[in-house]
Amino acid sequence: MKISRLPDRLDRMPMLKILVFFAAGIALAGRYELPLWFLAGAFVVTGVLALSLRSSAATVAMILTAGFAAAQFRAPRATVPRGVHTVYEVTVEGFPADRGRYVVADASVAAWRDPADGRWHASDARIRLYADSLAGLHAGERIRCRGAVRPFRGGAESYRRLMARRGYAGTLWIAERTLLERLPDRHAGLHRRAVERLSRLPMSAGAAAVVEAMAAGERRGVTPELRTAYSRSGLSHLLAVSGLHTGIVFALVNLALWWLPLFRRGHLLKNLLAAVAVWLFVAAAGFPPSAVRAAAMCTVLQAALASASEYVGLNALAAAGFGMLVWNPNWLGDISFQLSFVAVAAILAWGVPLCRRCRTRWKGVNVVVDAYLIGFVATAATAPLVSHTFGVVPLAGLVVNPLAIALAGVVVFGGALWMLAPVGFLAPAFGFVTGSAAEGISALARLTASLPGGAADYTLGGWPTAAVYAVFALATLAAWSGEPKKTYLCGRDYPRRIFPPAHGRSAARRRRCTGPRPAGGGSGPHRPPRPARGHAGQIPRAGRAETPFVRRGAVHPAAAGLRAGVERGVRRPQTPRRRHGAGPHLRAGCRRPFFEPPLPPCGDARTQ
Repeated sequence: MKISRLPDRLDRMPMLKILVFFAAGIALAGRYELPLWFLAGAFVVTGVLALSLRSSAATVAMILTAGFAAAQFRAPRATVPRGVHTVYEVTVEGFPADRGRYVVADASVAAWRDPADGRWHASDARIRLYADSLAGLHAGERIRCRGAVRPFRGGAESYRRLMARRGYAGTLWIAERTLLERLPDRHAGLHRRAVERLSRLPMSAGAAAVVEAMAAGERRGVTPELRTAYSRSGLSHLLAVSGLHTGIVFALVNLALWWLPLFRRGHLLKNLLAAVAVWLFVAAAGFPPSAVRAAAMCTVLQAALASASEYVGLNALAAAGFGMLVWNPNWLGDISFQLSFVAVAAILAWGVPLCRRCRTRWKGVNVVVDAYLIGFVATAATAPLVSHTFGVVPLAGLVVNPLAIALAGVVVFGGALWMLAPVGFLAPAFGFVTGSAAEGISALARLTASLPGGAADYTLGGWPTAAVYAVFALATLAAWSGEPKKTYLCGRDYPRRIFPPAHGRSAARRRRCTGPRPAGGGSGPHRPPRPARGHAGQIPRAGRAETPFVRRGAVHPAAAGLRAGVERGVRRPQTPRRRHGAGPHLRAGCRRPFFEPPLPPCGDARTQ
């Protein structure tokens, strides 16, 4: 382990360093309050010091001040009176969920009337609207009702803080007799039209609820029993549109548009269409924070593919998180944002390296192993936060997640395709495929939740949760400080592993290529064939003598640096060609130079 390697690694992720200090400033704003004029002056002073002195401490102070000021400036403030019985003009957002004796829906208050002087005051507050079954609420309608907005009373304290961060002022109960007037509906948004299109598919009520939740982010039909089963089985992340769903759309759209690069400028059109499709899917889901973060990351990745530039996953994740926190600092305390960010960060920091280390020569095995490793890392990384917030630790989710994710891919892509092109005569086929996959996920969730020991009821405290994630962060930094393992590769395997031979070269010819050179270098049948263009050639021999090979499975020292360069996206340096027979390092018939230095002796050249 070399600590000196850590700054070099972090220099490739500047947005990660910025995000850490910006989030720390937002967290400090939740405990303390300072005047805005003081924060503005501190930001200007620290910024000037950072530019003039190039001071790292001044830069850190500037970013902390920026996060503190952003959180304090965008703090949610109630624009409606609480506990005052008056008239409200309310717009129903989304689709009301039927709870038996009453319905519940998210709503926004457009205006309220002052009971003292009768004047109307504009408002942008969000509320949770409850109405009895006789009121008959509909999605998108505007109503005038009489009532009083009251703060949240039920649930835990963490739930009330979460609703406050999301901008909810409280709850409003209405009945049929307090409903004064129904105003003309506003224009239907993209989310509403997407849910209406999904409702046309012929499928059962349970399957329709899962399809709407996974493809459009609408959970009006999810019953408490089904929500509990998904939570205890570790599959609750499937019921909310998040980075997983956005990643599925991103991957499948790129796969479906594979043929566009065959045409002139087709790769540019492919990248543009893929990015537009991802953002349309996020818009149809109502722009949830986790999906917005994933869409921003997918856009950065698509731009990197279009420009052939280097893509650093954690840096892109940090850039997306920084942009979202600048837009709304209150998302830092949102549990959906926290779970999504922690899961993706763990996958990029631990899941991807583990998948590379467990790579085999069989693609089918690699797919299964990668799915289990990614699911294990994401579940282990979010387990402390899930335990702290919900009081349950899903254990069986490690086993069923790969199968559930495969079925979720069918539901998400089928639902997204139907929302994009709702062709009437294809409705039975779409309904059967997506409905069957949704019912399979629900059956798997119920079966897993019913298993003994499938979930553990345990609530982790706040400080222990912070300590666990501090250990995770230190372990990640220690892994980044580690020096890569240097091994030698067998001379017979090195050219084929690093630079595969040309197509059509038979195994017999490869064996002849590594055999001893005939005396005189004649052109007989044992003369080694010339390597194909782009082939690195064979490992050099010391003169004409036979050099013993290193054990199979080791890596040549020249290959270690070359492989590291290939992983970093660095091109292999081109050596100028020399004439045939111009030096002892060239074999007869080969115009490309070979790698230096020569192979070490056989037997002891193992891992170093």
